[in-house]
Amino acid sequence: MEIRKAEYLISNAKVKMCPDTDAPEYAFIGRSNVGKSSLINMLSRRKGLAKTSQTPGKTLLINHFKINDGEWYIVDLPGYGYARRGMKQRDEIRRIIEDYVLERAQMITLFVLVDIRHEPQKIDLEFMQWLGEEQVPFAIVFTKADKIGPRVADANVAAYKKTLLKQWEELPPMFVTSAEKGSGRDELLGYIDELNRECEEAKKYEQSQEESHDISAGV
Repeated sequence: MEIRKAEYLISNAKVKMCPDTDAPEYAFIGRSNVGKSSLINMLSRRKGLAKTSQTPGKTLLINHFKINDGEWYIVDLPGYGYARRGMKQRDEIRRIIEDYVLERAQMITLFVLVDIRHEPQKIDLEFMQWLGEEQVPFAIVFTKADKIGPRVADANVAAYKKTLLKQWEELPPMFVTSAEKGSGRDELLGYIDELNRECEEAKKYEQSQEESHDISAGV
């Protein structure tokens, strides 16, 4: 799959104000400064699509990006775990994240970004545990793979898997990426394309079932 067109659509703080569409959405989230905006720009090959910043915690809203004229959407969610925020702002951001993740029916999966250079962080593990408890589909995206060698990257991913398997019977999909080098792009977009196809098949099946019901009911 290729992204032919990508454009910023809207930002808001309330899930009920998100775009009124039935197109699939893929949301990206992670700790502050994990590289969400850079990854989104790499995937779309639009350098300035998502605004990057050297200052952690700049994303405070739900940001929608329309892909291929609305075939699907990328959603940039606020980063969590930025300690310098006040309690009130942290609570507000938690509300924004929880409302979107739990209420947005269009969200097909949540991509949880993790800096591959670091050992598993408690805040990430707790967030993933919460997703599991709420039965939210998610995948792990390791970022900044260009900052370390491939052997170290493989070892760090293996360590992450070992940590997760202490509590999880089955691991979520995992991707290793570098926004700087563009690595992992094909794999990530291929996964999204696969999910899009599944959504389309499910939609066709539902339509056929409705049509069959209408015929049997004599409508």
